[in-house]
Amino acid sequence: MIVWLNPFSGISGDMLLGALLDLGAPLDGVRTAVTATGLTGWELSAERVTRAGIGATRAVVTVTDTATERHAAELLARVERADTGVAARAVRAIAEVEAGIHGVPVGDVHLHEIGGLDTVVDTVGVAAALELLGVTGVHCGPLALGTGTVTTRHGVLPVPAPATAALLAAAGATVTGAGVGETVTPTGAALLVAAGARFGPVPAMALRGVGYGAGGRDPADRANVLQALLGEPAGQSSSMVSSMALLETNVDDVTGEVLGHLVARLLDAGAADAWLTPIVMKKGRPAHTVHVLAAPELAGECERLLLSETGSLGLRRSTVDRTALPRHTTTVDVGGLTVRVKHGPWGAKPEHDDVAAAAAALGLPLREVARRALSAVSATQV
Repeated sequence: MIVWLNPFSGISGDMLLGALLDLGAPLDGVRTAVTATGLTGWELSAERVTRAGIGATRAVVTVTDTATERHAAELLARVERADTGVAARAVRAIAEVEAGIHGVPVGDVHLHEIGGLDTVVDTVGVAAALELLGVTGVHCGPLALGTGTVTTRHGVLPVPAPATAALLAAAGATVTGAGVGETVTPTGAALLVAAGARFGPVPAMALRGVGYGAGGRDPADRANVLQALLGEPAGQSSSMVSSMALLETNVDDVTGEVLGHLVARLLDAGAADAWLTPIVMKKGRPAHTVHVLAAPELAGECERLLLSETGSLGLRRSTVDRTALPRHTTTVDVGGLTVRVKHGPWGAKPEHDDVAAAAAALGLPLREVARRALSAVSATQV
């Protein structure tokens, strides 16, 4: 599935989350992902509102800790616990542009207005909603970009905020004017960067759903909503072919623990896949080949991780075509617990992490929980 965003009134983290919930992303599944961060003292709800006559979903995030200033490293540590690459990349992107703007190391970046814990809920929530909807590609129309000034901890700054402008420039975003006022927030811009959004007109697709995410304000002159179109690429209902970067390196002096850690880090960084192949090198030495499959725009970061974590002195890089079948994710109830199920053209498979967690909580064998999840899927299709 792919989604096209129409930010004619701008975009923020909560507007994007609201639009994805309006498309059908299950609220309980999103909450489960946020819970995995270990964050406490938060609530996430979805309320129906009207903006200029359009019914929309507003994602309402409340936190007991209302401080808006903290180190970026603290937020990043939270989102990384949720095992969601999009959220981690979004917070990391914010930290990197702030470091560049203020001329400090990334590790020393102190976030002010966007340092609140609601940023954790927004970023992890959006990442989870995209996964639950089975979205594999994000496309975006021209961003309505406001102008003027905004008062911050650093004083009066221009709109768009420097961090927002830097993020949109890094993404190669298409923008258009939208009058005075802030319409695109740093969190909204960072999520577009993290999701690898492609900017342009509506892509050809078989439309499957339309959603609207509401902003907090209700101006009289326009509908303050983010429109989202969900669909399957037209003419590619059975498969979608894309060019990917394939990175490979051979290592004979890296432990299994380090290799397992590396694969996890690569997947968190957005790699489409990462795997290991046992090989025999010269002089009969047992070794491994580390393989990484990534979108071209993420290949540089994956290459850095591959070389820094293994200590390898080089790697091979090539371009391959990947055929990806359409897929989407639903949730089922097994013994009162939520289990995600990924669906493809030829079958369905429960998510292992959810099955393992449910098996431990219910005291059941793994295969029994998986069987019950698939039975629940079959029951909904009757």
